[in-house]
Amino acid sequence: MRVLITGAQGQVGQELMHLAPASWQVHGLGSKELDISNAQQVMTVVQTLQPQLIINAAAYTAVDKAESDSMRAHAVNHLGAENLAKAAQQQNCPLLHISTDYVFSGQQTQPYTEQDTPAPNSVYGASKWLGEQAINACCAQHIILRTSWVFGLHGNNFVKTMLRLAQGRDALNIVSDQVGGPTSARSIAQALWQIAQQYQSSGSCAWGTYHFSGAPTCSWYAFAAEIFAQAVTLRLIEKAPKLTPIKTCDYPTPAQRPAYSVLDNSKLNQQLNITQSDWKNELNLMLRALKDAQ
Repeated sequence: MRVLITGAQGQVGQELMHLAPASWQVHGLGSKELDISNAQQVMTVVQTLQPQLIINAAAYTAVDKAESDSMRAHAVNHLGAENLAKAAQQQNCPLLHISTDYVFSGQQTQPYTEQDTPAPNSVYGASKWLGEQAINACCAQHIILRTSWVFGLHGNNFVKTMLRLAQGRDALNIVSDQVGGPTSARSIAQALWQIAQQYQSSGSCAWGTYHFSGAPTCSWYAFAAEIFAQAVTLRLIEKAPKLTPIKTCDYPTPAQRPAYSVLDNSKLNQQLNITQSDWKNELNLMLRALKDAQ
């Protein structure tokens, strides 16, 4: 099976490369090798490699920066997704694509299902939603996997930020009124490879949009508390900073975050037999890997 992975240097991309089936021909391209916003470049690469499956892990993920850099965010998240969808359709190969909880407003009080109507309230969320629509319009065989609060060994993320701040701060204020499901890049990569292997073995798949996120649900404050508790136990840090819960309005950011980002994962479990990851276990694996690398 020949697979093209875009965004191979990102958080999920590096995990996809690490976990790739050994017998498959996997071509991982970072943004320097393939700018997915360049339609001609995408078409040329796909025609040259002739993949049997494309996994798009490339994205513009600087949520706050996107508010002032909307052209680039849309070029990657919207037009880039469209370029890949058109190339995949021409090649007659499926496209697996990672999307986000930010396509929703976050105003619900119950988990978002795939049937709920997106209403993004940030440039980042809007660009990802337009990308989803482009894939739906241009590529018959596709999986859109929406996820949330991604963390992992590679790239920048909340876990790494907390560990860095713990080195120089005795106290931290953490937002406690935003709720979601932390999701490890490793578990996202595993889910995508499970889907790929189902397609490879049967020649088809239950195409469409799915939600995949970690459990249990928590706030950023509770997430931080767990990070520090595990980091102290593993002796990654000497002591945990004192945490104070604050409201979103006390920590203004350029981009508005969804207050409620909980995704209902039941469709993915029922149709593709993929279960939610336990983010506390995934966090422990990540922290142990960081400890081993010291």
